[in-house]
Amino acid sequence: MSVSLLLVLLLALAIGVAAGFAAGYFIWKSRIEARQAEARADARSIVEDANRAAETTRREAELAAKELTLQLKDEAEAEIRARRLEITRIEDRLDNRDSALDRRESELDERRRRISESEENLQRREAELKDREASQMRALEEISGLSREEAESRILSALEVELEDRLGRMVHDRTLDAEDRAEVEARRIISTTMERLASDLTAETTVKAVALPSDDMKGRVIGREGRNIRAFEAATGVDVIIDDTPETVVISCFDPVRREIARLAMERLVEDGRIHPGRIEQIVSKARKDVEKDMKVAGRQAIYDAKISGGMHGELQRLLGALKYRTSYGQNVLAHSVQVANLCAMMAQELGANVKIARRAGLLHDIGKAIDHEVEGTHAIIGGRYAKKRGESDEVVRAISAHHHEVEMEAVEDVLVATADAVSAARPGARRETTEAYMERLRSLEDLALSHRGVDKAYAIQAGREVRVMVQPTEVDDRIAAKLAFDISKEIESDLEYPGQIKVTVIRESRVSEVAR
Repeated sequence: MSVSLLLVLLLALAIGVAAGFAAGYFIWKSRIEARQAEARADARSIVEDANRAAETTRREAELAAKELTLQLKDEAEAEIRARRLEITRIEDRLDNRDSALDRRESELDERRRRISESEENLQRREAELKDREASQMRALEEISGLSREEAESRILSALEVELEDRLGRMVHDRTLDAEDRAEVEARRIISTTMERLASDLTAETTVKAVALPSDDMKGRVIGREGRNIRAFEAATGVDVIIDDTPETVVISCFDPVRREIARLAMERLVEDGRIHPGRIEQIVSKARKDVEKDMKVAGRQAIYDAKISGGMHGELQRLLGALKYRTSYGQNVLAHSVQVANLCAMMAQELGANVKIARRAGLLHDIGKAIDHEVEGTHAIIGGRYAKKRGESDEVVRAISAHHHEVEMEAVEDVLVATADAVSAARPGARRETTEAYMERLRSLEDLALSHRGVDKAYAIQAGREVRVMVQPTEVDDRIAAKLAFDISKEIESDLEYPGQIKVTVIRESRVSEVAR
């Protein structure tokens, strides 16, 4: 009984639960459907709102586009009106120009007509003049008894004589005028600078003699089987000459620096007495360092003596010092360079030129002589290139390269360097010259003067500094003498090579003698 009741209760409970679930399901489903209906309504409302907003935006865009279109249209119409006005003005100007051109064309036609008439008149007159000239020429030939060619020849001969006379007078007058203006100033400048400077002269040589304490030292210099002398020559690059000269060894080399290193090393080896290949290398190395040091000191001293400011490359200083050991035509090249620098500065100051450039170029003008045995070319060109490589200015480089006229001179400083170099080298005693070369130079001067018409005798005097020309007085008058002196001086400049300057003096003398009895 109790079990049946329990089953009934359980069945009732299950039915109740199922009914509750069913009722809950239906309630939940109704709520979902209600919510879905509400969502659909909301979505339709949103879509309708969006459609209304899109329509509003579209209408606003259309209105804006219409306004922009109207604005652009107004602007285009305004621009078109402005361009039409401009075109109208241009057309008016062109019409005016056409009218003006028509008027000018009419005027030109009238001018052409008048010119044509004038040309016709001129041609008629020219024909008439030619006829008259021909008739007058025939009349003159009949009167003079000469043909036209003969008359022209006589007239040209007379004109040649007259022109030669005038040219001689002009040369004479111009020469006197130039001498009056330039001679005093030139003499003052050159004489002043030459008087203020002097240099010690040394004989140019390629050998150095080293004194030995005795002739026995020659054997030690030579060494066993000549090993010492070979080691010395290999280390220094010189030739050692050992001959019959007592107590003397001669060192020969064209490179003055190597020659000086060898001389110094040989003297130290002889003084030390220990002569063998190892000792030779040590002494030569030390001598080379001492000479290099001496070169730098000499270069700095030369810069100081030449009063150079602004600094200078160390290699240029070393090469300047190397010029201390070189001579040229009896002059020490370093002393000559310092002298040229001071001469350039003095003349530049007198003439108002750039003193700094002139002084610097004058000191460096022969720098190429320190390396001309190593590089192909003339020392002027080599020196200019080397100075440019070491940072010197274009003005200094050009003056160095042009001081022997191998490069065209462009500035007054270039001329000053060449002039100072000639003054320093050509002054009395500065250069040595062989007797044969000296006599040949004098003969060339005399022969050149004798080649001119009317010259009777010619003498080169004052060591070739002046040429005295004696002329025949019947063939050369005073005016022609002035022209003759000018011509001879120009030929000397163009045909001969000489240091300094040469004075040409033409002498015309007439002598009349009578004997009273």
